[in-house]
Amino acid sequence: MLGSLNRISDAIYTVGLLFSGTVEIRIIRRFRKSRTRVPTYIYRALFPLSLSVNKTPSHVQEPAIDGVDLGSATPACSTGKKQGPEPNLDYSRAAEQLFREARDRHVLEVIRRLKQRINDEDELREYRLRTREGFEDKIGRARDDLGEWKKYARWEESQNDFVRARSVWERALQVDYRDHSLWAGYAEFEMRNKFIDYARNVWDRAVELLPRVHQLWYKYIHMDMEHKLGNVAAARQIYERWMKWAPDESIWLSYISFEHKYKETNQARQIYERFVQCHPTATAWLKYAEFEMTNKQINRERSVYECAVEKLSEDEEADKLFVAFAEFEERCKETERARCIYEYALNHIPKGRAEELYRKFTAFEKRVKDNKERVRDVYERAIANVPPADEKRYWARYLYLWIEYALCEELEARDMETTREAYRRCLKLIPHKRFSFGKIWIMAANFELRQMNLTGARKILGNAIGMAPKGKVFVKYIEMEMRMGNLDRRRKLYNRYLEWAPGSSFAWKKYGEFEEHVCQTERARAVFEVGIGQKVLDVPEDLFKAYIEFETSEGEYERVRALYERLLERTQHLRVWIRYAQFEASLVSKEEEEGGGGKEEDEDCIQQKKLCVARARRVFERALEYLEQQGQT
Repeated sequence: MLGSLNRISDAIYTVGLLFSGTVEIRIIRRFRKSRTRVPTYIYRALFPLSLSVNKTPSHVQEPAIDGVDLGSATPACSTGKKQGPEPNLDYSRAAEQLFREARDRHVLEVIRRLKQRINDEDELREYRLRTREGFEDKIGRARDDLGEWKKYARWEESQNDFVRARSVWERALQVDYRDHSLWAGYAEFEMRNKFIDYARNVWDRAVELLPRVHQLWYKYIHMDMEHKLGNVAAARQIYERWMKWAPDESIWLSYISFEHKYKETNQARQIYERFVQCHPTATAWLKYAEFEMTNKQINRERSVYECAVEKLSEDEEADKLFVAFAEFEERCKETERARCIYEYALNHIPKGRAEELYRKFTAFEKRVKDNKERVRDVYERAIANVPPADEKRYWARYLYLWIEYALCEELEARDMETTREAYRRCLKLIPHKRFSFGKIWIMAANFELRQMNLTGARKILGNAIGMAPKGKVFVKYIEMEMRMGNLDRRRKLYNRYLEWAPGSSFAWKKYGEFEEHVCQTERARAVFEVGIGQKVLDVPEDLFKAYIEFETSEGEYERVRALYERLLERTQHLRVWIRYAQFEASLVSKEEEEGGGGKEEDEDCIQQKKLCVARARRVFERALEYLEQQGQT
């Protein structure tokens, strides 16, 4: 029996040797050394790992081991009974068959578990040596592949060989020390294994070589080092080292929040002093002032604002600083101080950047309920800053100063003459030949209406139509005349509207609906006819839809059909076909409503229903034919 086992193991060993199956060779060695029975599933699992269906070793001479011919080896275990001559098998075909069986039965998991089992120190040393050789080969072929270096170091760490793992990390850093992920991985390795001093040394080297990589500093301070250890003094030293490199504002604020967390207010104040020296911006000074406000240090906050105004009075963001300073004084009930700050700012900041400042100043004057003349003076100074260029985008913001001025005079000062004069001056100032604003014309007209001055409102809207006609001005004027009940004026305005915008479907539609509303059917039909006869319309479908609804309400079904046919000449969109067919089908219910009576009338109704259905079907067939020609079905 032992002889049979040896012959079988020799055969499997030789096949594995021929096809470089080192794992299989080690498995067979183990069975040969222990002189134990080799399980059948091991045979079936070993061959697929060594042989491939496309790799038939016809050129290989079958060797003999220990005087045993490989061709006489059988891939079956011995049973202890005396057997006859063993047949000579073609091991290529046998390997192919065994490969299929192993794949079908998922036996590879057994081998994988078997490969991970180590029984003695010799096998462990052999496994480590072989794995190290594999890693060394990989990094030798691709030295710049940092991923392999990391895998190598982590594997050494998994073997608890920290000296070798540290050596691998150091060798990787020699390849590319500028990769901050290497430094982070190296330090995390030291931290995981409680080598605190080694980890601190790694972080020190990392931030020394890569001082502009914020992630390294943050990890050093917050995530990996001193915070977890509770060493606040060491963390503060790291921050101080970082601040020497003059980092951006967020880093300074992080340092300040660190000190604030441990209630080191004086330390935080000193850092703010250095912060505003390193970054002399309005935002930095405002943060400093907010810090003092949080600590309820009013005198210190005022000193911060005074220093900021002194150093940044010519800065582009100085207006924010002045507004914050004035609002601070207002909170402190120092009204005169706040007013002086606003006036100083308006005298020193260029007019082009002072619009927001003027708004804040006027709002301040309203809040303190001072005399009206002071508020009016602020507005007058604000509107005196006329935009230098005749471009609408500059004038749009400037126009709102006039609107606020007029509303303030009307609603708060109750001075209607000053309000009227403000609207008049504003309309006179706008370069209407270049551009205009319908909003200001309409607001001026509404003001006159509130004063019961219909003539003044008509005059303003008439000037708007004559100088700078706009669609919403026409609509406003027409609505006003409608409320007054002046039909002739509305017709004249619609005519002027259509002369100015003959391609406006909205204008034609509203004109036709107006004539329909006053029961002028022929006039409405004439308006719609002229409208759809225009060569250019912005939205012709809307005008046709309104005309069709008008004729449908009048019961002129033949006219409706003609309109649908004319619309199909312009566009053959799917929705037009569907609406046309739905119209024809809707006549069925209308015929039912009109019917009811004798038998003859019922028969006529049935005939009409059939005719309506046939017409609707014909429309759908035409639509289907057209869409098929266009390839849309």
